[in-house]
Amino acid sequence: MSNFSKDRHVAVLPFPFSTHAAPILSIIRRFASAAPDVTFSFFSIPQSIQTLFPSENPDSNIKPYVVSDGVPEGYVFSGKHHEDINLFLAAGKESLKAGMKAAEAEIGRRIDCVVADAFLWFTQELAEEMGVPWITLWVSGACSLSAHCYTDLIRETVGMHDIAGRENEIVKFVPGFSEVRLGDLPSGVVYGNLESPFSMMLYNMGQVLHKATAVAINSFEELEPEHNKVLESKFKKLLNCGPFNSISPPPPPSSNLDKYGCIPWLDQHKTRSVAYIGFGSVATPPPVEIAALAEALEASGTPFLWSLRDNFKKHLPEGFLKRTSELGKIMAWAPQVQVLAHSSIGVFINHCGWNSVLESIVAGVPIIGRPFFGDHQVDTWMVENVWKIGVRVEGGVFTKSGTMSALELVLSQEKGKELREQTGKYKEFALKAVGPKGRSTQNLNTLLELVRGYNI
Repeated sequence: MSNFSKDRHVAVLPFPFSTHAAPILSIIRRFASAAPDVTFSFFSIPQSIQTLFPSENPDSNIKPYVVSDGVPEGYVFSGKHHEDINLFLAAGKESLKAGMKAAEAEIGRRIDCVVADAFLWFTQELAEEMGVPWITLWVSGACSLSAHCYTDLIRETVGMHDIAGRENEIVKFVPGFSEVRLGDLPSGVVYGNLESPFSMMLYNMGQVLHKATAVAINSFEELEPEHNKVLESKFKKLLNCGPFNSISPPPPPSSNLDKYGCIPWLDQHKTRSVAYIGFGSVATPPPVEIAALAEALEASGTPFLWSLRDNFKKHLPEGFLKRTSELGKIMAWAPQVQVLAHSSIGVFINHCGWNSVLESIVAGVPIIGRPFFGDHQVDTWMVENVWKIGVRVEGGVFTKSGTMSALELVLSQEKGKELREQTGKYKEFALKAVGPKGRSTQNLNTLLELVRGYNI
């Protein structure tokens, strides 16, 4: 690794889909503020750059660069799963390589370090060709990452392709897990289309991450101690730097606007009485489950705040909005962090995406989980069976009776009290980790030193 010098040039390569790029940008903004002598070139596809840098770029030493999304001119999307991601991955290595060359020419300085989303495993080859350190950021937790790093072992032990009918089988050989349900391993390990570009990306990532100078993950040490031990044995340096959303600077004031009046509405409700429902930007329950969830809320009389985009309201039962106008509030968008921090929230109904799980923990709010894909299943397993901070909705899908049972359990029964106490315990760990002297804060400082070229 080169010695530290002023005016370093760092390439930042996020995965430009889902909720990957924003948390990476928040960390880079923190770094840019602490290291004004370093130029951070941030490469992403047009849509991602427009979203992340909507107006004048306030960070003088972060320079956004647009790279190709891999979509051929005149291409008509067929609606296949991951179609946009597959096109990007096919072009990814060459378009990022071209983008970095262009940035070097414009800035007049070679790139000294590559900081990449762990998904983009091929950036290891780019860094190696350039002779610079490769630092990766994993925006999820250690539990899902360790499964991807042991994919070969898992496939060899359970059989490569067919776990149909074996989803409920409990296995005890996966490193980091005392036990885990086969169907709760991350997508692409033993189920799903294992030959798809997305599955192959995750597989290849698991094969090359040991080459990284450091792997930073969006977690904190007390949350996943067993998985940390496993990953520390695999990687040169593992750095728990999360929760990213608590350690990074707050978003600009405009994004804090409560334009639908969620907070005043919550102010009118009793402590821990309201169910907040939000499934992020990518996962939405199918129509029949939206209807079942609505029926459960109405029949149980649970006050609810539901972030549901307008085009999905047609799936609500007829007359539901009118009948529940006093009981609940539905809006297209909610300021989620502020909502979860409100004392009236008693449960967060979500997909168990990693960001949502961490936001629940930081707010001290138990979870009712309905997983869909990716790391949702393994996160749900951890939420219910390891951390004991929430429950999976019965059968993993919303039915009226199953959802009512989960609501009663979390909001009314003794079990709910236990879940809140456990969540509160992890909340304290999380807030301590990102405090001024916390381990995540120290690890983030270590990461910045590596990015700046110090030999640590």
